[in-house]
Amino acid sequence: MHQYIERVVDLIDPEANALYGTSVETAREAVLSGDAARVRALRGSFALAARAGKTVRMARSLDRPLRYFLAKRAEGPALFVASRIDALYHALQKEGLEEQFHPSYTRMVPAHHITELQLIGCPDPSPLHVRFFDPERNGPLTDTAEIGRRYVGALTEEVALWLKGLGDREPIGVSFSGGIDSGAVFLAAYHAMKSLGMNLSRLKAFTLTLGDGSDLVQAREFLDRLGLGLFLEPVEADPGSVDLDEAIRVVEDYKPLDLESAAMALALFRGIRERYPNWVHVADGDGGDENLKDYPIEENPELTIRSVVSNPMLYQEGWGVGKIKHSLTYSGGLSRAVARSYAPARHLGFLGFSPFTRPDVIAVAEAIPFDELTKGSVERLYALKGEIVAAGVKAVSGLDMPVFPKRRFQHGATTVATLRSRLPERESEYRRRFLAIYQ
Repeated sequence: MHQYIERVVDLIDPEANALYGTSVETAREAVLSGDAARVRALRGSFALAARAGKTVRMARSLDRPLRYFLAKRAEGPALFVASRIDALYHALQKEGLEEQFHPSYTRMVPAHHITELQLIGCPDPSPLHVRFFDPERNGPLTDTAEIGRRYVGALTEEVALWLKGLGDREPIGVSFSGGIDSGAVFLAAYHAMKSLGMNLSRLKAFTLTLGDGSDLVQAREFLDRLGLGLFLEPVEADPGSVDLDEAIRVVEDYKPLDLESAAMALALFRGIRERYPNWVHVADGDGGDENLKDYPIEENPELTIRSVVSNPMLYQEGWGVGKIKHSLTYSGGLSRAVARSYAPARHLGFLGFSPFTRPDVIAVAEAIPFDELTKGSVERLYALKGEIVAAGVKAVSGLDMPVFPKRRFQHGATTVATLRSRLPERESEYRRRFLAIYQ
């Protein structure tokens, strides 16, 4: 009988984990146990892999990617685990295994699941996925003011935890458009810093402008209404510096909207880095649209308001693990799209923070009885987010948060015409350029 010798090559940077109240090693033990309750109890941002014999278990938080590739060797299988596709490819090159590689053969650990693999040789069995975050849905509470208080309260708790872990002198940035989500994150940071007695001169609201967008005007009006205009710091970028191929290499995907957003994130982070060589921490509002289901349904022919309000965590996870439309290579929903903000930040030496992606915040959102509150009205669904968040900010901080109509990051930093001059609309072109990296 041939004895297989399995290997696990863990390329995850342990320093990239940001866990509260536990060590990386203890968190890794929780993942290895396969105990969903233990993994759910982890607080913060993490991507972890652990092994016992032929069993490997992996898990990640929603705010960051985690990928793996299972390579064949005569002596037994080798599992490579990393945050990025190119890291997997370069590791295979070093082992002389690159001929087995194709980007579509890599796999993404889906957020909110423990993924288990058995390294038992050829053929390898499919992974098992055990959900560790399964919030209750459609709770009885219909008072939007109270929902807002709980939602923004959970958000502010996460922001406060983050702030406490940064030390006393670290500068704190917020990617800020003046929209509902970035506005709520900025005001949560402002309120938490005041409550904790922190020096508010550490805080800045960074707003990207390519010279012709609307976000800078909106951001200035938002802060001026609250008497907080001194925190605003515009970051100017040349439209000619927007590089499609760079965005594709950094994000490792081909979805147009995500790459447009990533291109703007790269411009923002590059501008901050040129001005502040040592800046590290920048928070953002990623996940806020997903939590309160604030995407234009009419732009996606696959969706109806019924599917949006009836499917658990649809925008966070897509159609879900085990569904025919779930991508093994990329996962779904924000579980896939999170690379649009995480990867540009890491690429330019920043540690991002997306408090809306934390389970305790999502749990409040999932308990909202959207069907009862909207009664099939798309317009009511779109209005709900501003109503809930503004009420919550008022209840938690006492501030009257301005509410402006929704606008995507890329459509506020510049005009659609300028964006189109640098970035095409066709997904096929993005896909072609991405695959060309490995040809």
